Formats: sequence, structure tokens, C-alpha cells
Amino acid sequence: MRLWLPKIRWSWSLPAAFILFFVAAGAPFPFGSTNDLSIAFWCLCLGIAVLFAPMRDLRPPHLWLLAGMGVIVAAYAYVLHEQLSDHPWVAPFQPIWKQASDLLGVPIAPSASIVKNEAFFALGAPLANILAIVLGITIGADRMRARRLLWVIAISGAVYALYGVLSFLIEPTMILWRDKTAYLGSVTGTFINRNTAAAYFGSGAVIWMLLILEDVRHRLPERYIEWRRLSLDLRAIPPREILPQLTCLLICLMAMFMTISRAGVGLSLLAMIVAFTLFLRKDLPPRTGIWISLGSGLAVALGLLQLLGGRVSSRFDSQGLVDEGRVEAWKSTLKIIGDNPWFGTGMGTFQWAFPPYRSPNISIRGVWDAAHSTPMELASEVGIPMALLVAVGWAIMLLVLARGVLGRRRDVIIPLAAAATATLSLLHSCLDFTLQVPGYSIPFFALFGAGLAQSFSSRDGRATADALATAPRGEGRSATGALAPPAQGALHKKCLDLKQLRRLRSL
Repeated sequence: MRLWLPKIRWSWSLPAAFILFFVAAGAPFPFGSTNDLSIAFWCLCLGIAVLFAPMRDLRPPHLWLLAGMGVIVAAYAYVLHEQLSDHPWVAPFQPIWKQASDLLGVPIAPSASIVKNEAFFALGAPLANILAIVLGITIGADRMRARRLLWVIAISGAVYALYGVLSFLIEPTMILWRDKTAYLGSVTGTFINRNTAAAYFGSGAVIWMLLILEDVRHRLPERYIEWRRLSLDLRAIPPREILPQLTCLLICLMAMFMTISRAGVGLSLLAMIVAFTLFLRKDLPPRTGIWISLGSGLAVALGLLQLLGGRVSSRFDSQGLVDEGRVEAWKSTLKIIGDNPWFGTGMGTFQWAFPPYRSPNISIRGVWDAAHSTPMELASEVGIPMALLVAVGWAIMLLVLARGVLGRRRDVIIPLAAAATATLSLLHSCLDFTLQVPGYSIPFFALFGAGLAQSFSSRDGRATADALATAPRGEGRSATGALAPPAQGALHKKCLDLKQLRRLRSL
């Protein structure tokens, strides 16, 4: 058997694509990239990739998306200036600096942030996310590069899931080369927190499920699925051609359940059910098909939860949906937002701003360095206007992805995978801090960008090609470009009819 290698042709876009693939695969590795050195390295890599990013495939919709990113960047820069400057334009000084000056009896230069210069050091993770989504749009404008990015994220996710399962079975007290100090009874992979790991493995499972569905759908002989013959058609698929994808899906599901994260497992299963239904919506019965699919998916999810997620079910039974401590922490965070509505307490200052507002109903054990709700923590640090602008950006992104899912005929898997993982990560971040971990956010912000780029038509005139490609069997052209046999017969019959008409006229 001859080994086939893809032919790689040099272009100026190749370095940018390679760097993006490297960052998307490597970001989860160094403990979720939560330390400043890792974040700085990924920002450097992504910044270099932006210099080589291809622009020839961008079209007006992509430029509008990039302009929207520019508005958010400008707003971030303005808030950063107000929180770092000794003479802010509009933002008031935090009263804590006057109180400290009065207590110490020495003059202290005030600031709009409760911790001076902390906003500068907290800029790394948002900057990496913005660079990742910009590169996702520019590089993902080409459908083949967007597909490669999807496969890179899927394969790396399966590799990290396999490592997480094996490390838990062999040495559960270690994460890579460090001692594991928390979540000793849970799989965390290369992440520190099991909830982030569950969202990452669940997102990988969503992508693998969609890749399998696309592969199986292309192998079915009919344009529309005939459910009575479905079992026979599936038996005709060679097992060795689909077994690797199924194995990767099973590994991601196994690692996800072994994290014992309630929100991560539940939201991942929900994302898989909805993504499955949206992918096959055109093949389902018109009235009851969607409800049957959702109900069947829910039954399968409950079965998997009982079969593989017994410990997750026990946590639901004993602790409910949300911990009481988180609810109290959210109430305390709302008080921080109420006292600092316009410019917040400063980017990256939540762990210092929270103690004075900490509810007495929260256990005194542990330090709350995160609000366990990214939207609320963002509003407390940068103010309500900036948080609302980011929320509008998320809403526009989800609407564009929905347009791509419902409107595309080819490559619908890319915007669908982006929409499913974006919804999963957004909902999970409302209960935790998934999107605040660069090891998760960087690869999936890149996927969001690729999904946005592929939510629009790739080039003019593609609608005709898609119509021919998706025509029912026996219509249109064959794979070689010639007319299919039924179409040839119809054309031949029309020619004969014309000849007979001419003969009658000549008589």
C-alpha cells in the first residue's frame, strides 16, 4: 500500500495557517495556559500570524465582521486608558485611594482601578481571544483551511481526552509534571479545573459527532434519507472507515463523564442533541421529525448519563443544579456592579474587590478569585456599558452563525460546529469561568471565527454549483461534468420530438 501525502504549495498564507493550527492544538497543553508566560507566548504567535494572514479571500461581510471587532477593541482601549491613566478623561477615582491616604497620612496618587496597573496585566487573555477570532475569520474564509482547523481542534481534543483518561487510571495525583492538588477524583486532562475540562471534552465530542454525521450522510445513496432502508444503508458502510471517528467520539465522551462536572456534562449533551437535530433537519419528517429527534436524543442522553455518568447523577441528586455558594457569590457580585456601574473596579481586580462584598452565607473556606459567571465578572471589572457591548457582539455572532447553519448547503458543518460550541461555552460561562481559561477560549474563538467566515457564500456563482451538487439522483450532471444518463435520455427524446415536428411541417 502506497503512502499518500498531501502536496503542499508555498503561499504567504501558509505560515499564518500553520501558526493558528499550532496555537489551537497547543493552547490547552500547559495547564490550560492560565499563567502569564503562556498567554504572552500565544499572543506573540497569534500576532505574528496576523502579519501573514491572507486577505484575498475576504469579502464585504467579512470586512464588516472585522470592523465590528475593531469597535470592541476600541472600546476596550478606552476602558483600559481610563483604568490605567493618572488623569482619566471621564472615569472617577476609586474612593479606596483617598481612604488609604487618610489612614496612612501620606499622599497617594489615586486611580480609577482599585489595583494600579492590574488592567494592563489582565489584558493578555482578551487580546489572545480577539487575535484568535480575527485569524479564524481571515484564514477560515477559505473552506479547506476552515475544515483543517476543525480537524485540528477535533484531533487535539481527542488526544487530550485520551491523556486525561490514561493519566487518571495510571497516576491520578499528577497533571503533566506537577502534583494534582484538587479534583483528585475527577479527570481534568491538562486543565486545573474539572468544569473547564468537561466543557473542552464536550465541545470535542460535539465536533466529532458532526464529523461522523457528515461522513455517514455523504455515504448514503439517496439525497433524502429513507428511514425504512436506513439500517441496510448503514450496514453497507465499511466499519474500518468509520471506526476511528467513533473511537475518538467515545474517548471524548468518556473523559467528559469522568470529569463529574454537572454543568459541563449536561450542557454538552444538550449541545449534541440540538446539533444532531439541526444537521438532519432536512431529512426529518416535516411536522413531527424535529420533536421526535429531540425526544430520542434526550432519551439517549439520559441513558448515557446513567451508563457512564453515575457519579454525575449522584452529584445532581445530592447538590442540585447549582451550589448555594455560587448563588450567594452572584448576589455579592451584583452589589459590586451596583457600586461601580460605569467603569467597574478595574480589569483583573475581582479577587481584590470581592472580599468587602462577600456574603456571610458563603463558607469561609477558600478564596473566591472568580465570580463563577463570566458575564457578571466582566460587568464588575469593566462596567455595564462595556459588558453590554460585548453581549451585543456575542448576539451578532450567534445570529450570523444561525444564518450560516440555516442558509448554507455545503460546508454547513463548520458554522454548525461553531454555533454549537459557542452556545455551549457561553451557557457554561454563565455558571463558571470557562471562557476565562485561555487553553479553552483560544482554540474555540478561532473556530468561532472560521464559522463566521463560512456563514457566507464562498464566491459568486456557487449557488448554481450547489444546486447541481445537491440535485436528486438522476438529475443534473455526473461527477465528470457530463450529463447523467437519465438527463441524456430526456434530452435525446426532446431532440426526436423536434425532428418529428420539423418533418410534419415539411409535409
